[in-house]
Amino acid sequence: MSFLKSFPPPGSAEGLRQQQPDTEAVLNGKGLGTGILYIAESRLSWLDGSGLGFSLEYPTISLHAVSRDLNAYPREHLYVIVNAKYEEESKELVADEEEEDNDDEDDDVEPIAEFRFVPSDKSALEAMFTAVCECQALHPDPDDEDSDYCYGEEYDVEAHDGMEVDTTATVAGQFEDADVDH
Repeated sequence: MSFLKSFPPPGSAEGLRQQQPDTEAVLNGKGLGTGILYIAESRLSWLDGSGLGFSLEYPTISLHAVSRDLNAYPREHLYVIVNAKYEEESKELVADEEEEDNDDEDDDVEPIAEFRFVPSDKSALEAMFTAVCECQALHPDPDDEDSDYCYGEEYDVEAHDGMEVDTTATVAGQFEDADVDH
């Protein structure tokens, strides 16, 4: 596959959290080989034995999970969906389609790629998942207005929804004598 490149693996300067040897990489159902998965604060990278591989930037990762469903794939693995295409042929097709469909309303559809990282030692899956979670949390989505809420900051309903909210405190029992008119 033409998107595989030679590059140095992430090291401690890039916040390497986990290095998982003997990990098979699968892209959209096609095996890329067995290599080392590097989970760093800066990126998620995989390199085969010859030094060829790829890196995924955390903002492009839309989903990651541990898949134990043997009906979906014959071995347990770290499943990652990325908002990008990684095949040279697909990039050319996407570019041609965009030129033809400039007037089309479906420009919001992003290309996606499915990666499966299958370690030879499946007991490493939880640690791999945790490391990806921690690293992805360092790269919140700037387009997601609600992402601040997920990271512990208070959610401002008025700012996000345009609703007016009565912020005066309620007193216990203040509505007990209200008449109910239906």
